[in-house]
Amino acid sequence: MLIEYQQESTLALPEALTLYRASGISRPTTDEPRMAAMLQQANLLVTARANGQLIGLARCLTDYSWVTYIADLLVDQRVQQQGIGRQLLAEVRRLVGPQSQYYLHSAPTAMDYYPKVGFTLCQNAFVIARESW
Repeated sequence: MLIEYQQESTLALPEALTLYRASGISRPTTDEPRMAAMLQQANLLVTARANGQLIGLARCLTDYSWVTYIADLLVDQRVQQQGIGRQLLAEVRRLVGPQSQYYLHSAPTAMDYYPKVGFTLCQNAFVIARESW
């Protein structure tokens, strides 16, 4: 399977929702206006496509100079564990550069994954939880 990785400026909402659902990641996919805003407000979208089909996504917020927040890293469950997530992260780092620090909030089920792709567990972060799903 030939996979193409690229930066995209926009994604069609139906295509993105299909991937979110196929990935198993927990997001409010039935709230289409909210999902559309999540995609539109991200300023870095890196995709993985096989034969044109969206199979992976890194949705990020970055200033390209100091910090990059990886809001979502998702891969269709049918093609997980093939290095697609690792390559999406590598593409984000290639596009943004080494001067940025990279952050993400891991799902409990992915805590073992991120150290394998170069992340270090951070003990000095704080959160104000969202008030509604």
